[in-house]
Amino acid sequence: MSGPFSNITETIFADKSVLTESYQPETILERDEEIEAYSHALQDVLFGREPENVFLYGKAGLGKTAVTEYMMDELREEAATREQADDLHIHQINCNGRTLFMVVRQLVNRLLPEGASDFPKRGLGTGDAFDELYTQLDRIGGTHLFVIDEIDHLDDANTLLYELPRARANDHISESLVGIVGISNDYTFRQSLSPKVKDTLMETEISFSPYDAGELQTILRHRAETAFVDGVCDQSAIAKAAALAAQDMGNARQAIDFLRVGSEVAEREGDRHVIDDHIERARTLVQRGRLQNKIRDQTQHGQYILEAIATLAKENELPARSKEIQTVYETVADAHGASPLTTLKSVQDHLSDLHMLGFLIRHEQNQGRSGGQYYEYELDLDPDIIVQTRQKIVEQTS
Repeated sequence: MSGPFSNITETIFADKSVLTESYQPETILERDEEIEAYSHALQDVLFGREPENVFLYGKAGLGKTAVTEYMMDELREEAATREQADDLHIHQINCNGRTLFMVVRQLVNRLLPEGASDFPKRGLGTGDAFDELYTQLDRIGGTHLFVIDEIDHLDDANTLLYELPRARANDHISESLVGIVGISNDYTFRQSLSPKVKDTLMETEISFSPYDAGELQTILRHRAETAFVDGVCDQSAIAKAAALAAQDMGNARQAIDFLRVGSEVAEREGDRHVIDDHIERARTLVQRGRLQNKIRDQTQHGQYILEAIATLAKENELPARSKEIQTVYETVADAHGASPLTTLKSVQDHLSDLHMLGFLIRHEQNQGRSGGQYYEYELDLDPDIIVQTRQKIVEQTS
């Protein structure tokens, strides 16, 4: 008796993993200038000197993390051959969804000797965690690079970026050297830092700009050589995926997703060649999936507000003012057993953030002396995507 998989005997993929987000390429393409700036910023490590702080800026999918992984591997390998270089220790952490205490505690736990008890979750404060971090740094010695991804998501980045770079100057450490590599999706992140932190950092800034269509084609062709069985993927399909991504976000991750999903469409339909039409159809699927992920990334109350606006959209009640949205939002929050935000200003702040993220269209209204100035909001995406995503989230958490 044949099973549901018995007829699946062929695939157009030779190595599909190179089209996944987790794949780390051995060769970094189209980022030569950024790599050169990076290498100059970190060269002091090779001579046993205190490393410069480095900050990388750019939207998601522009190669910041991939370049950093590559540079850390290369630096680690090169430092091991240099007599002047100290032992190099690289600590990578992502700040998304973490408080400052959680970040410092996690770093401490990674540095503790084998068999030691973890730093406690409760009972001690952030200052205690920093003290233990300094103790462990000096116990180990050498050069320590802290690679801090999504640092713009950290609730108290000022404290972290003041403490670590000044640890030696403030006599917290004497047997180790410390440097920071900060990675941010927010080009304006530095503007939010306090003046004393800006003066302390003295960092090298490296900005990652969007890829153009030609650069994305180069990246996709290189991936396609390994990903597909020979002759499967048309060059025009690669050009199509590159062009669509360049027109949208200039994002390599998006271009690779277009190529992967388009190939999956072709394989699902029994086609042995990936062509332009498959890529075009993949665009809708990829964009829908990315929207769902963006919705999931919002705070709990941000999601409730989106759900409220989707409700108003399905009832043809948009555009709407913030007060009208607040009323529906409170009903949504109550339905989910949550206490709603108590002030209109809090709701307006969320609406402003959702507008900046591209979820909402905002219209400024001016009614003169009689009505004053105010904003009205409407959705800039299909409300069904919000409703379906929220339903899945609720099902997964219930």
